Amino acid sequence: MAMPRKLKNMNLFNDGSSYLAVAKSVTLPALGRKMESYRGGGMNGPVKADLGFSDDGIQLEWKTGGLDLVSLRQFGMVKASGVLLRFTGSFQQDDTEEMSSVEVVVRGRHETIEMGDAQPGEDTEHAMTTTCSYYKLIVDGEVIIEIDLLNFVEMVDGVDMLEGQRKALGI
Repeated sequence: MAMPRKLKNMNLFNDGSSYLAVAKSVTLPALGRKMESYRGGGMNGPVKADLGFSDDGIQLEWKTGGLDLVSLRQFGMVKASGVLLRFTGSFQQDDTEEMSSVEVVVRGRHETIEMGDAQPGEDTEHAMTTTCSYYKLIVDGEVIIEIDLLNFVEMVDGVDMLEGQRKALGI
């Protein structure tokens, strides 16, 4: 039996600025699909049809310690892919000591910035929710998933999931 790869450390970059020792936590985006049940004649139960990405979209939630002027200056970004965030994580398997590099690159804009509690002598943090139009997961240098909602791109393990749709649409 093998032990799972566990996150040992991480960093976050905001438009190229390192948040080393500033980023407190990152909740990586959930990837969800919109599914609709269909049951026709001769079917003994429903089968869900895949209608693309879920209406919840792709979101990255993250927290920083203290005052974060970089993200505050980005609030109200008009361009849907205007903010570039890159998570880097080192995951280690404790039985083999094997280390894996994981990167998640997103582009989007901040939907919410929570300024947190202000109390003298206590820890302060900002909590951001960034809604994303672009997502890429890279493990040990290999692109596993790439999604570009604005440009009709969905690649999973090297397979172009939208190739047939683009062909049918003539794009």
